Amino acid sequence: MTPAPSLQDLIETVRRDAGDDELDQLATARAMVNDLSETGDALLGHYVDRARRSGRSWTEISNMLGVTKQAVHKRFAGPSVEGFERFTTRARACLSAAGDAARALGHGYVGTEHLLLGLYAEPESIAARILTEAGTGPKAVRAAVVARLAAIATPGATERAAPPAGQELPRTPRANAALGAAVTEALELGHNYIGTEHLLLGLYHDAGSISAQVLAELGPDKQTAHDKVVEILADFTNPPSDPAN
Repeated sequence: MTPAPSLQDLIETVRRDAGDDELDQLATARAMVNDLSETGDALLGHYVDRARRSGRSWTEISNMLGVTKQAVHKRFAGPSVEGFERFTTRARACLSAAGDAARALGHGYVGTEHLLLGLYAEPESIAARILTEAGTGPKAVRAAVVARLAAIATPGATERAAPPAGQELPRTPRANAALGAAVTEALELGHNYIGTEHLLLGLYHDAGSISAQVLAELGPDKQTAHDKVVEILADFTNPPSDPAN
C-alpha cells in the first residue's frame, strides 16, 4: 500500500504554504486537518458504497471496519440532511426540497424521483442550469415522474401517508444509493465537497431508478451532463485571457 504522508511531510507543507508566522501556520494546519478528514470520510464512503453495490452485507462491512453494524449503518446508509456536512448549502436546500416534492405528490418517502425534482429548488445551481439549458424543465419532469409512478402502481395499493409537516421523510434505498453515488462523483472529479452537480450525476447511476428513466427519456444523458459540469466548473476556476471580457 502506498504510504500516507508522514507527520514531517505535513509539517513541511504547512511551513511552505503558511510562511514563518506561527498563527498562520496553526490556521493552515487546522484547514489541512479538516480537508484530510473530509476527504478520508468521502473515500471511505465511496468504498462502502461499492461494497454494498457488489452485494456485501452491512454485517460484513461493519466487521471489516471494526465497528458495530448499527454504527456503520447509521453513518453510511443515509444520515439526516443536517448530517451532510460536506454538502454545499444549495445541495442541502435541494435535499430539503426533495421532501417538499414528495409531500406535494402525497408520498410518505423520498425516492430518486423526488431528489430530481428537488434540484429545481435552486434555479441558479449548476444542476438546475444543466437541466433547464437541455430543455428539461420542472413541469416536464414532474409529469414524467407522475406517469411512471402511475404505470408501476399496484392496483388497490394504498399510498404510505406522509409524516406530519416538519418531520423528515425516510429515503428509499435507491435514493440513499444515489446520494452515495454523488459522493463517488465528487471524488472522481477531485472535489472535497458535494454540490448539486454531483447530486445530478449521482441520479444516473441506477438505470432502474425513476430518476434515471426520466433523464433517459427527457435528457440530458449522463455523458452530456458530466461534460457540462466540467465545462461550467472550468469557467469558475480559469480566469479569462482578456481581463476586459
